Amino acid sequence: MQTEEEALLRFLDAQRNSVLRIVAGLSDEMLRRPVLPSGWTCLGLVKHLAVDDERYWIRAVAAGEPITFSTTDEGDRGWVVSPSVPAEAVFDLYRDEIEKANAIIRATPLDAPPKWRDEVWEEWGTQVPNLRWILLHMIEETARHAGHLDAARELLDGRTGL
Repeated sequence: MQTEEEALLRFLDAQRNSVLRIVAGLSDEMLRRPVLPSGWTCLGLVKHLAVDDERYWIRAVAAGEPITFSTTDEGDRGWVVSPSVPAEAVFDLYRDEIEKANAIIRATPLDAPPKWRDEVWEEWGTQVPNLRWILLHMIEETARHAGHLDAARELLDGRTGL
């Protein structure tokens, strides 16, 4: 029988794997090409998932880790990837953040309250009661962005059904 924690992590991992499958095989040029008017790129979205989601929500919020954000990305935590950063480095960052997040998730009770609170939550009207809420948010956020990537992939090279 699967525990609630195992089920949540299984669903989150499935979405994370979808993200990586969707972008697999895209050329460096395609990974960096904006396909929507907002200007984001597939590579930038993967970086966003690594930094603004995995690192922020799990390591900082859930675990209370003092995290730092890179200054090599033109001052933006996510979405922007400097041309000097290899695509594989972004994918490695995402995989590394997932590994660190999973270790925290496995070591933290689902009812554990966040160890760090962000003042912007009040502006958003967001209540973050525990790790369970964070995991549900992460599943939703990762799935939403996997859908974005799926549509972007179709626009880039016509590949569908990922």
